[in-house]
Amino acid sequence: MEPTILQTDAEVLMESLNATWILVVTFLIFFMHAGFAMLEAGQVRSKNVANQLTKNLLTWSVGVTVFFLIGVGIEGVVAGSGFEPAFAGEASSWIDWLYGAVFAMTAATIVSGAVAGRAKLRAYVGYTFLLAAVIYPVVTGLTWAGGHIGAITGMPFADFAGGMIVHGMGGIAGLTAAWVLGPRMDRYNEDGTANVIPGHSLTFAVLGTLILAFGWYGFNVGTSAIFGDGAFLGDQLGRVAMTTTISMACGAMGAGLVAWLKTGKVDTLYVANGLLAGLVGITAIPDTTAWWGAFVVGGLAGAQLPLVFEFVEQYLKIDDVCAVFPVHGSAGVLGTLLFPFVAAPGVVESVGTAFATQVLGVVVITAWTVGATAVIWFAFKAIGQARVSPEHERDGLDVSEHGVDTYPEFGKPEVATDGGAVDDDSTVVRADGGNPNDGEIKLVTAIVRPDRLGEVKTALADVGAPSLTVTDVSGRGSQPAKKGQWRGEEYTVDLHQKAKIECVVSDVPAEEVVEAIGEAANTGEPGDGKIFVHPVEDAYQIRTGKSGSEAV
Repeated sequence: MEPTILQTDAEVLMESLNATWILVVTFLIFFMHAGFAMLEAGQVRSKNVANQLTKNLLTWSVGVTVFFLIGVGIEGVVAGSGFEPAFAGEASSWIDWLYGAVFAMTAATIVSGAVAGRAKLRAYVGYTFLLAAVIYPVVTGLTWAGGHIGAITGMPFADFAGGMIVHGMGGIAGLTAAWVLGPRMDRYNEDGTANVIPGHSLTFAVLGTLILAFGWYGFNVGTSAIFGDGAFLGDQLGRVAMTTTISMACGAMGAGLVAWLKTGKVDTLYVANGLLAGLVGITAIPDTTAWWGAFVVGGLAGAQLPLVFEFVEQYLKIDDVCAVFPVHGSAGVLGTLLFPFVAAPGVVESVGTAFATQVLGVVVITAWTVGATAVIWFAFKAIGQARVSPEHERDGLDVSEHGVDTYPEFGKPEVATDGGAVDDDSTVVRADGGNPNDGEIKLVTAIVRPDRLGEVKTALADVGAPSLTVTDVSGRGSQPAKKGQWRGEEYTVDLHQKAKIECVVSDVPAEEVVEAIGEAANTGEPGDGKIFVHPVEDAYQIRTGKSGSEAV
């Protein structure tokens, strides 16, 4: 009889289920890179989207291979077990390597959001190589793999899923790299005041947030095995799932509340970033936190976000584009330090010893991360390879670093699908024997609201003047400036988007064209635009060689 699952040794069965569980959650954590890609792409300007997406792709591709060849071995050296790279192990050990790799690459990709918009791709890739090979393995060698920090105080450093080891480290590394690089052009004025540079898509940012939250269940819950010591770990799985969810929710509410108290508005991006900060805050301690502690950790992690971002921007003058430090760095530190104060009954014997261990771990990881990151980026800066040129930064990294345009047809459609009517019978305007415009050629130029373009096209066709040129422009006049917010900061938009319509007429009276445009574009509100009439000295039709009125 062939062996069946019921005839399999129980220990072997539990090991098989645990291995399968680890692989499933590993794939779930890998999917978080899609969330990081969307979140970061949404928070940068449209001219830098492709660059941000490329960095996310290369973070995984470069980092995971380097971690396989070098990183795992360096981790072993620091932990005290010797240099044994992943490729030297048994095939079954590669499950553990891949599981470790997705955590390592999470730390690496966080940095890309802080240096967006001005870092050279080669510098970022070079830093990712060194992070995967040395910086991150040293951190895990001191903690998860070696436990050296806990050996000093006699109590293990509590970081269940990487609140400090992964997210705190990544956020601190990102802040350090952004500090060395300096702010983006036009981010600060000469007097030190900050200018708001909104990202191009709030939709992408929120979508990325939700994808990350989905993957985070693999990050936190997946850190717990299904079976341990011959028993089902249902209590631990349930606690981790609960605290992760509650802290996530409270992070969003905490950030939204503080943003509302500061500005009178519930800022969407702060709510999204706060949700992630709540997740980061609980990631170090989801297995030990009491139910009420999840509310505390998440609420505080979200509430600190607007305050820390303002401090970094206004006082440190560091341009952290995607707010990686308040989302990952300070939230990771906060959650790690709260361990003994929010733990469930019976978890912590000595609050003082536990807190001392947590402080020591935070200090060691911070010192190592800041020091190593600063040395690397200062070295790139010294040889002129850290930052793109001012010209390339102004043009955008999509073009300068990749030669692509993420939105090649944005604002430049080949076909105008704006509701305007096209009359095939009126495409050629014939003279009616009259002498309008005193026999002159007239250019009618109108600046109108973009949403009225379809009505204007129809009106011009009705008066026999369907030929026109349309340009997307921006300007200001009597229309009041608009106020906007980006991550809780207000900015002013006094250049409004308009459509510029140019229509040259000869046989059709310019007065009729002006009247048609005026009626079609009028809404009765400031900002409807203006119409100008200019004399045209001459016209020339390229195809036929005709000139004057016949060319028109």
